[in-house]
Amino acid sequence: MNSKFLTPYDPKETEKRIYKLWDESGFFNPDNLPGKRKKKFTIVMPPPNANGSLHSGHVLFITLEDIITRFKRMSGFKTLWLPGADHAGFETQVVFEKKLEKEGSSRFGMDPNELYQKILAFTLENKKNMEAQVRSLGASCDWSREKFTLDPDIVLKTQETFKKMFDEKLIYRGERTVNWCPKHQTSLSEVETESTEETSPFYYFQYGPFEIGTVRPETKFGDKYVVMHPKDGRYQKYKHGDKLELEWINGPIQATVIKDEAVDMEFGSGVMTITPWHSQVDLEIANRHNLDVEQIIDWRGKLLPIAGEFSGINIKEARAKIVEKLESKGLLTRTDSDYKNVIKRCYKCNSVIEPQIKKQWFVKMKPLAKLALDAVENKEIKFIPSNYEKIFRYWMENAMDWNISRQIIWGIPIPAWFRNDEVAVSIDKPNGEGWVKDPDTFDTWFSSGQWPLFMTGYPNDNDYKSFYPTDVMETGHDLIFKWVPRMVIFGLYLSGKVPFHTVYLHGLVNDAQGKKMSKSKGNVIDPLVLTEKYGTDALRMTLIVGNTPGTDLSLREEKIKGYKNFANKIWNIARFVLSQEKSGKPDKKLVSEFDKIAKDVTADMESYRFYIAAEKIYAYVWHRFADEIIEESKKLPISSATLYYILENSLKLLHPFMPFITEEIWQELNKENLLLVETWPQ
Repeated sequence: MNSKFLTPYDPKETEKRIYKLWDESGFFNPDNLPGKRKKKFTIVMPPPNANGSLHSGHVLFITLEDIITRFKRMSGFKTLWLPGADHAGFETQVVFEKKLEKEGSSRFGMDPNELYQKILAFTLENKKNMEAQVRSLGASCDWSREKFTLDPDIVLKTQETFKKMFDEKLIYRGERTVNWCPKHQTSLSEVETESTEETSPFYYFQYGPFEIGTVRPETKFGDKYVVMHPKDGRYQKYKHGDKLELEWINGPIQATVIKDEAVDMEFGSGVMTITPWHSQVDLEIANRHNLDVEQIIDWRGKLLPIAGEFSGINIKEARAKIVEKLESKGLLTRTDSDYKNVIKRCYKCNSVIEPQIKKQWFVKMKPLAKLALDAVENKEIKFIPSNYEKIFRYWMENAMDWNISRQIIWGIPIPAWFRNDEVAVSIDKPNGEGWVKDPDTFDTWFSSGQWPLFMTGYPNDNDYKSFYPTDVMETGHDLIFKWVPRMVIFGLYLSGKVPFHTVYLHGLVNDAQGKKMSKSKGNVIDPLVLTEKYGTDALRMTLIVGNTPGTDLSLREEKIKGYKNFANKIWNIARFVLSQEKSGKPDKKLVSEFDKIAKDVTADMESYRFYIAAEKIYAYVWHRFADEIIEESKKLPISSATLYYILENSLKLLHPFMPFITEEIWQELNKENLLLVETWPQ
């Protein structure tokens, strides 16, 4: 027996050495796996954003996917786990902007090329560090196939998809109301906003002979149309197109009566004014009647000259002043101070979203959503937990056209060119003079939505022919809106096949009190500090045992300490067994008992019940094997062959969960082979 077993288990000394052993073996690459492997298994890593260090959520998905990969590899599959990293467009630019702010600088006014190069250097450095962290967690992915979402081939394929969709009229450019973040100066899609119900004052004003209501008096400078339902009997004397002279914020104005069925007769007075530039509903009314559309609020969230004396004032500051002036003119009739209002905010900076009209590129979602809905209806995709299928269906059934234009430097350029009123979609600059490149970049989900295709080398690579569709997409339940549907629609649209057959959704990792981790709250737990203190295996077990799919997890250090003790228990078991020379025949009753456990664990693994499988093997090893069988062997004649049998096969069952310590012990038991590629107990 190696003398190291006479001292306590040392994860620091072990983990780097063992990972190097795996890496150099070449077995992360399915092409190098031993034996004949007819069955294939593929899983694609959700690419971590290359803009910072890993957090606990990253550790959870890496652990889950590594468990799946190791289990399938040991079960005889030609197993491929594809790693990568995401440039993360808007999110990375936000992180970099915060860095610039700390340095007393800003992206505004910087040369675009200089800014891009600075973000690129920042991202590549983070990507390098992040990959080292992923390795330290035991990820047995094929690094020879690693991809980055800004790799030239991915950039080209993304742009080719855009052109294909444009040519097939699934993408269009149009002026529509978009979600505008005044802080970051870019439009956002619906899934990049967060809606919360907040209490806001609801003001009622006298608008000529009518009472109108609003939570946004700052938009009322543009109100020159008063709209009512054509069937509202209260206002039959007013005809469509009638002109009314009335007193308003900055003096007398002329308002035009508009009759439209979009008005809710039951809400308030049944009369409303419209601000088409800052409301999609209002814009639709304006378009139906060919009305003027005028911008009231600028891109920075400040009032434009149309606001007169309030010009240049931030809308938050201006609101109270506008109400005060209307009250002084006797036009404020009443105020509902407890009005419940849904507020949209930027999901990164919490700024209130300002609806703005902007010419952008949009994806027509309805025909694409139908592809996804049909695939789910035909049982081509399974969701774990199953209740997320309903959520997926709901999102697809209600999907709105997707704004894919972003007014940021960092990302994949949109391959479009403008010359006066002409628009050309082309990867290369069109022939002729005067063409100007579209300055916008893609919403990052437009490229990452094609991730399973990119990772397998769509459309001509051998990996695409061999490993697509992939088997499992494992990701956080918070991405059921942002990412999963987009992968499904792109997979079906481009390849005619679903990109994966199973969607496994894990929960979020919260602090010990169940609160979401946040740097501002000061409750972020650095997982790498925990692995340094307790070992990677202990953290992996902590994240898995008791963690059901789709359920948020509270990370407690006491639990991690408990699984460090379990690692020490395994080490002590190995020390005892290895101290004996292997002899005799395995006890049939004890072997049969273990084989029953192995069968149960296997069934749980195959059904993605990893939390149950881990708990079963933990309970057996600690309480049955260590506390009972080994203790009994000190008094009763139990053959050492029995102990070796249980130890060797327990290591196999534990390996996907605790790969480092199990491999370390295995190397003492069998120096010729890696546990990494041993056969799973049958």
